[in-house]
Amino acid sequence: MKFALYAVARLAFFLVPFGLMMLMPVFQNLWWLAAIFAALIGLSLSIILLRKPLTDVTTGMAARREARTAKGRIERERDEEDALEDAANDEARGDR
Repeated sequence: MKFALYAVARLAFFLVPFGLMMLMPVFQNLWWLAAIFAALIGLSLSIILLRKPLTDVTTGMAARREARTAKGRIERERDEEDALEDAANDEARGDR
């Protein structure tokens, strides 16, 4: 949810200045210049106003990645233990 809000805010920080500049007669023929200026304005606003939401989003992403890595590690260890147990059982059956 936080990621969606952050993405919408970033898009708004670009689209609003771009739309306002496109209303000016000077930028109607130079849309690419309006896009560059809107990108710079959006980047500046994002750096100033979205520092905490960016931190929240990246912290959440890191936590999900760590949980997924830990889950994979636990499953891998369980598979190794099962393989060792199967090998020991096979060896024990062969000795009888």
